[in-house]
Amino acid sequence: PYLCRPLKLKSMNAVSFVHEQLGTKAKASLPKFKAGDNVTVNYKILEGNKERIQSFKGDVIKRQGVGATASFTVRKMSDGVGVERLFPVFSPNIESVVLNKVGKVKRSKLFFLRERSGKSARIREKRMAVAKK
Repeated sequence: PYLCRPLKLKSMNAVSFVHEQLGTKAKASLPKFKAGDNVTVNYKILEGNKERIQSFKGDVIKRQGVGATASFTVRKMSDGVGVERLFPVFSPNIESVVLNKVGKVKRSKLFFLRERSGKSARIREKRMAVAKK
């Protein structure tokens, strides 16, 4: 019992060390978004020696993890087929994330959307007050 305790502390220090080394503070330019929001993720693609930016527009199904290991999943419909893509939050390949709509959902993980299609797969948009000029 006595020997296990220092190992636990050492592993926690190792995790925090990795998070510091990866520099989670460097990419704080992403907007605040959550599950249910509609986003466009612009990410870099390398094709041979050429680099281009491709956009992936869809609904955020989930966000998971903390610090350097945080990631989010975006789902879109492409020619009637559901396509999901997992993006690490602090990936150097993500050029930008644009928040299109803020969704009104009651869950943090929207896996039920996988079985739905058409109107039942819609997410309500959160209505926000707009300041008068």
